[in-house]
Amino acid sequence: MTIQVFGHKSPDTDSTGSPIIWAWYLNEVKGQKAEAVLLGEPNTEAAFVLTRWDLPKPAIISDVAADAPVVIVDTNNPAELPANINAADIQAIIDHHKLVGGIETKGPIDITIRPLACTATIMHDLMGDDAAKMPDWVKGAMLSCILSDTLEFRSPTTTDHDTALAVKLAADLGLDIAAYAAEMFAAKSDVSAFSEAELLRMDSKEYSVDGKGFRVSVLETTSPKMVLDRKDALMAAMPGVASEDGADQVLLFVVDILNEEATMLIPNELSKAVAEKSFGATVTGDTVVLPGIMSRKKQIIPNLKV
Repeated sequence: MTIQVFGHKSPDTDSTGSPIIWAWYLNEVKGQKAEAVLLGEPNTEAAFVLTRWDLPKPAIISDVAADAPVVIVDTNNPAELPANINAADIQAIIDHHKLVGGIETKGPIDITIRPLACTATIMHDLMGDDAAKMPDWVKGAMLSCILSDTLEFRSPTTTDHDTALAVKLAADLGLDIAAYAAEMFAAKSDVSAFSEAELLRMDSKEYSVDGKGFRVSVLETTSPKMVLDRKDALMAAMPGVASEDGADQVLLFVVDILNEEATMLIPNELSKAVAEKSFGATVTGDTVVLPGIMSRKKQIIPNLKV
């Protein structure tokens, strides 16, 4: 049977590119039949990367069949995976997020979770000498994943290992990192075609904190005004999205990539309390600027308090 390789729901560049990278590795190096698939439409940056490297968009699936062989990448959180995931034949997990718990496998499997900024960096390490066999389109996908997840090395999750690999890949491809990253971030920043509900779910993860369920949404952009001009409509959409998704509250952070800060929307007393208790902020209006906050994984999620 074909192994399906996929990342989390609301796929970003890493959850779009890494399945493609690992499916190539399984097919071409390990001789195992594998297919990259997605759990939703890729975001605008990921769509740009697919076009830039002439990669076919992977098929989108809504669930997995019982006993279907799968490899999970860029997450280990059941809330971000198909409902039937524990009935599947999970063969490996490759990730760089904290261990959440809740996944059950049919037997011992290979699990690699490392404190690096990007899943694709871990994949390069796992390939070892076989990484030299990567064609340019795989290298391009890998470079794109690293630049996206590190925000071109601005994110506090960035390690020297991620940076060194990105520099090597860019040199191999003859690319200027700053120029290419600017193209990626411009694609990520153009959200004009999306509804407020789509924006709130576009790059979001579900987390529970002290009995409260949150959809923690992040919009990384070089044009924060484009998003913040819609803040009233975004806040009006939050209760409906939270209700539909079984959450108590949507928390939205608009990350300004260039100024290295986040603006958090404050629609009500719960979000105000979260901002003040989690980040030591003083909230006086319906937004609050959080200097230096860039990473959901390292700075937002670990600090959330209610």
